[in-house]
Amino acid sequence: MTADAGSSPPVTTSPRSETVDDRVRSIRRPHPKLLRYYLLFSLITGPAFPVVFTILSLRYRTLSYRFDDEGVTMSWGAVFKREISLTYSRIQDIHVRSNAVERWLGLSRLLVQTASGSAKAEMKVEGLLELSAVRNFMYSRMRGAPAGKVSGHRAMAPATVAVPGGDHAVLASTLREISGEVAAIRAVIERRSTV
Repeated sequence: MTADAGSSPPVTTSPRSETVDDRVRSIRRPHPKLLRYYLLFSLITGPAFPVVFTILSLRYRTLSYRFDDEGVTMSWGAVFKREISLTYSRIQDIHVRSNAVERWLGLSRLLVQTASGSAKAEMKVEGLLELSAVRNFMYSRMRGAPAGKVSGHRAMAPATVAVPGGDHAVLASTLREISGEVAAIRAVIERRSTV
């Protein structure tokens, strides 16, 4: 049996479109614009230019990232290899910083802070163009939303209240009483603070 000339061509399925999370997970190296930034930064050091640029270009050439569902890993170094791995449960805050030259090149830095007690950032992610996507990816993992796992352990489910006998009216009444008492305590505290 032959196909007639008027039949439609076979349907081809397009490859699955890449999601933002997939793009973030695929990041391994900084963007080449970071090397340009290092060059411009080295130029302002004047006579120290050769030394500063050599150090920064070695950092650029060895800098690598890995973003997965457990955490983020950053490594660099030619002579002395350094690696920082942070699980999302340890991350406390993420700041985005950029100076005028970085903004001109379309670059920014993510400063990742943990509860280490240090005022400095634990990790400085630089040389990425999609910083908002990376930041959103990291925030969602910090909160445990998509993966449902934090540091290899099951994320805690939201607390549920079992109401004995299904009597929701009693629970609502109790919560209203607690709310009233908290409001009264707040009023007393405000009166004392104004005196």
